[in-house]
This record gives sequence, C-alpha cells and structure tokens, in this order.
Amino acid sequence: MTTPPPSIQFFDGISEELDNVSLRRNRLSGARIVVMVFRELRAIAQFNSFRYRFSQCLKLVDSEGEISIEPSSVKFYFGGPEGDELERMECRFELEQDDHWERFSRFMERYAAANAMEYGERKPGE
Repeated sequence: MTTPPPSIQFFDGISEELDNVSLRRNRLSGARIVVMVFRELRAIAQFNSFRYRFSQCLKLVDSEGEISIEPSSVKFYFGGPEGDELERMECRFELEQDDHWERFSRFMERYAAANAMEYGERKPGE
C-alpha cells in the first residue's frame, strides 16, 4: 500500500502548494512561529472554495496522520494593474509545545522531500 504524498489544505480535498516557510521564535514566550507563504491558492482558482467544505483550519496531512492548526493570522497580498491579482497569502501560527514542534518538523521534512524543497533549521553563522 502506497502512502499519499504530504499535503497542505485549507479546504477539504484541495491540496495547496507551499512556496516558502519561515521559522521564527517569539523572544518573550519562546514559542516557535511558523509563517507559510502561498503564491497561489487552488481553492480560489475556478471557485473551488464554493464546491468544497472549508475546514476552519490549516490541515497538514502525511503518513503519520493529520495535523489541524488554527492560524493566528492569514494575510492576503494583492497587486497587478488593477490591484486585484493575488500575489501571495501568508498563514501564521505558533507552536508552543516541543512535541507539536517535533511533529510539525517531521511533516515539513516529508513535504520538502516530496516537493523538491529544502527544509531544515539554520546553523549559527549561516
């Protein structure tokens, strides 16, 4: 039995393509902050968002199962001549517990490997 590739979904059944991920740390709380950037959203293309159920959260699905995360913020950036073309969407959330961070890291390693991306924490001095 083959396992499906890791996926990121805002709407059930519509996998989005991650363009970039930024990892930060809140200096006060120590929580890890994740910012995911999407240059286009398949859920918006062809009005898919009207045909599929909004999951109310960000779903990360891989061979270990499903991670449901409620983003702390979602920002849409528009451009183009009329200012109505989606340039990118940023989804931000915090992971405070070490076991949640470790699970997220395993997901990202699988996602990166399946999508020809690099993922890893920077070493000091990089």
